Amino acid sequence: MQRRGIDDQGGFVVVDKQAGWTSHDVVARCRRLLGTRKVGHAGTLDPDATGVLIVGVGRATRLLRFATALPKTYIGEIVLGVTTSTLDASGEVTAHFDMGSVTLAEVREAARSLTGRIEQVPPMVSAVKVGGRRLHELAREGIEVARAPRGVEVFRFEVFETGESDCYRVLVECSSGTYVRVLAADLGARLGGGAHLSALRRVSIGSFTDVEALALDAVAPERVRPLEELVRDLPGAVANDELARALGHGRTVERLTLGVVGDGPWAVLDECGRLVAICEAVGLERVRPVVVVQTGEGSRAGVGSATGDE
Repeated sequence: MQRRGIDDQGGFVVVDKQAGWTSHDVVARCRRLLGTRKVGHAGTLDPDATGVLIVGVGRATRLLRFATALPKTYIGEIVLGVTTSTLDASGEVTAHFDMGSVTLAEVREAARSLTGRIEQVPPMVSAVKVGGRRLHELAREGIEVARAPRGVEVFRFEVFETGESDCYRVLVECSSGTYVRVLAADLGARLGGGAHLSALRRVSIGSFTDVEALALDAVAPERVRPLEELVRDLPGAVANDELARALGHGRTVERLTLGVVGDGPWAVLDECGRLVAICEAVGLERVRPVVVVQTGEGSRAGVGSATGDE
């Protein structure tokens, strides 16, 4: 697949990020490996974390927000009794606590209390923007600012022994935007002391798992997967030729003609199985494309907004 083919058709790869690389590093490397500048990722991983990172290529970069919104699954290790400036092992130690008497049952109960709909304060070392600047930029300058708590959902927070009295292995399934580092810190606080995250691996984003992930050096043009697979976790609908043309021109259509329920988003395919658009509800009776993949003539000439803007 040559550069023009990648840019015009678009696609994605699932990368198994190694420790020591930032998500931006992975994107930069994929640009070189794939011979195109138009590359982005869905869901930042901290430099010390490993695991699943979805990388969009060419026109698929406009679809990455739908992958970013998918739930995530992580495995990691939490160390009790030590807090750090970054809430993980990369930071400076800020405090020690005597937590030798804490039992596995108590740790599991604290984890249960952090399951469900909860609020988290984003860590200072994060990509969240406050006042137009990313928190990690401010943190490097020694500046700490107030951060508003954000609602997230933890579907599963299981704790297992590791054989070390102060270290526990955890399995976390959570909504997009959840910081496992913050979960570790909050867990320590609920146990009457402190804790930090010592290791983290993301094993899945939605249905995309580390089993199908590629080592970064294995990324190549022939390994780029089609657009349709990138949105495989979205509810789908099939549009006939007339509807596909209308959606390709950014027009709204009647909900009943697509047979969809809820508010979306939906991945709308044509009768040949090609992705036409990502659509959402407009009121109770209409559906509109929020990202157009095929033009009204049925080609992949552009992936843009419903108004045709890039």
